[in-house]
Amino acid sequence: MRMTTCPGRKTLMAAVLALSLVAPAMAAGKPALRDAAQIDDRMLWVALALEISDRCESIDPRTVRGLNYLWSIRSDAQKLGYSNAEIKAYVDSDAEKARMRGRGEAYVRSHGLNPENDADLCKLGQAEIAKGSQIGAFLRLK
Repeated sequence: MRMTTCPGRKTLMAAVLALSLVAPAMAAGKPALRDAAQIDDRMLWVALALEISDRCESIDPRTVRGLNYLWSIRSDAQKLGYSNAEIKAYVDSDAEKARMRGRGEAYVRSHGLNPENDADLCKLGQAEIAKGSQIGAFLRLK
């Protein structure tokens, strides 16, 4: 019995073969987590809230809310195709922590405040709580 191939089938087979060759390269070429704004920006909000609550005596962290938010960030990173090892490397990286600190300091300065001054961090925390920002959602006044 002789099989005939139709032109559409050849095209479909070629597309499947091309996709099977390209998909691993696309996965390997995904951006670093630091370049995924939907992850990195959210990590910044958590980092700022932690810094404020650590250095401001009049503000406490909303720990459970913060932890739930971190779990949602992790889940979103996994949905974007990042492995647990990639997420852990991003979170544990000293270089990423230093870069995030720089982003946080820039955010504080953008509000006309000094990131080295605890009183200024308290002002920022109070302002974030008052405006109901994501940073403010992780904080509460004592």
